[in-house]
Amino acid sequence: MAGPLTGIKIIEVGQALAGPLAGVIMADMGAEVIKVEKPDGGDDARLWGPPFVDGDSAMFRSTNRNKKSVTLDIKSAEDVARLKALVRDADVLIQNLRPGIVDEVGIGPDAMLAVNPRLIYCSIWAFGYQGPLRLAPGFDPLLQAFGAVMTLTGRPEDPPTFCAPAINDKATGMWCVIGALAALQQRHRTGKGCVVDTSLFESAVSWVEGPLNGYHLTGKLSERHGTGSNILVPYQTFETADRPICIAAGNDRLFVKCARALGHPEWLDDPRFSDGRTRASNRHALVALMEPVLRAQPRDHWMAALEKVGVPCAPVNNIAELSETEQLHAVDLLRTLPRSGLKVVGLPISFDKERPHPQGDSPRLGEHNAELFAALSDAAND
Repeated sequence: MAGPLTGIKIIEVGQALAGPLAGVIMADMGAEVIKVEKPDGGDDARLWGPPFVDGDSAMFRSTNRNKKSVTLDIKSAEDVARLKALVRDADVLIQNLRPGIVDEVGIGPDAMLAVNPRLIYCSIWAFGYQGPLRLAPGFDPLLQAFGAVMTLTGRPEDPPTFCAPAINDKATGMWCVIGALAALQQRHRTGKGCVVDTSLFESAVSWVEGPLNGYHLTGKLSERHGTGSNILVPYQTFETADRPICIAAGNDRLFVKCARALGHPEWLDDPRFSDGRTRASNRHALVALMEPVLRAQPRDHWMAALEKVGVPCAPVNNIAELSETEQLHAVDLLRTLPRSGLKVVGLPISFDKERPHPQGDSPRLGEHNAELFAALSDAAND
């Protein structure tokens, strides 16, 4: 099946995660993505392992599948000219280089839009395109710290806690794609390209939108509740007699069912737990009642009891358990790269009930130099 972005040409001057993630999303959707790498070693993420597959990290191979690789030294005038030649018929350029460097070497948005006025030029910044930190570098944990994500994760007695998945990198890559697709639609209407800017900082702030809005309203900081929500109770993990379970009774109707399934309908007559507001105010009292009850039976017992009456619940899986779940295989989310045989997570989206399949593995460094540079030479001679 031809992907929805078939016919779209992307130039990715990206490295690490956010830029390449934006590129691979569009590549899996059918776009031609040409990845520009530095000649000496290429994308730093090639070495971000273990594990490694044929010399490149598994992370690199996953986030750079379906792309072509060319090597260009953007500090060389000759290679900048080559990059501009590649951009001449491109639809989108994605870059997440060190802030400020694109203007220093002459490949910023003004320069590239002068070459191709229909270009969608997407910049991924650390802290944003303006402000005192505009030129500051950034990686995901720095923005989890600066953007207050760490202060909302974990238990009250814990130090600021890092969220293991690279949530800011991934979110920013997705925002970049959303912006690029919206800009392509705008170009369809106006015939003109535009500049799209997003940043890890803005993504981090978007994650803490609720607590930040609440602080502006009340002047109070949100408390940390471990695995629990700060506004819904019970909405967290609990220990059972063997393995942990997550229970999400997210409204009054579900709490009624939960209390009865746990064998304690008398909780429904307690004014401390009469509705969502009172349960949130008396969370410690309610959780203290629930904990010994849940510890008295194994997880499978409680899963069956809660599922029977429709209370949302789930086992707390580790990665090995997740990989064996029937649901993961049923949604057909895993993909096998054709050259290496590496199994990777595909795009979490389907079109007409079909998930995009990677048509190619990640490229070797400079693998497509001959093909693409020869094409540029031919075009220059025509």
